[in-house]
Amino acid sequence: MREIVELSEKTITIERNELLKVKGSVDTNVYYIESGSLRIFVLDDYEEQIIRFGYKGNLIVSLDSFLTGKPSDFFIQAIKKTVLRVITKHQIDNFLKTDTNRVLWTGILENLILQQLEREIDILTNSPKERYQRVLKRSPQLFQEIPHRYIANYLRMSPETLSRLKKS
Repeated sequence: MREIVELSEKTITIERNELLKVKGSVDTNVYYIESGSLRIFVLDDYEEQIIRFGYKGNLIVSLDSFLTGKPSDFFIQAIKKTVLRVITKHQIDNFLKTDTNRVLWTGILENLILQQLEREIDILTNSPKERYQRVLKRSPQLFQEIPHRYIANYLRMSPETLSRLKKS
């Protein structure tokens, strides 16, 4: 991933609660999180549904817009003040001109897809306790970086249920 991050020529800072991206906008950048944390969410009948988090050391991207160049359904918002390295699609496209770099990029995309599939399985098949345990095992750092009310939304449970599960 270091090779991707080193493509960046620009760093931006967004403040707590500031939106990096709004629904209906096109964003073909990839962002590397140097510090802070973000959430990706959709609005479902005026209710936010968090689908992904990013924190220090992660790449975050509005993948639908990045791949298609079309407007996205996603919002990306800072949970706390966040410093991001910006990698443009043009920089990525130039990077992908060598076979070695294409293999590296394919690995990054495959990992992203596998994470999303694990998440879908969690949401569709497991009890709240199993979802909590699977996410805790997969991403223990999440519980240090992200406020519990957001984790509860991500796990599709109430903050009270999450609190009970953490105590048990």
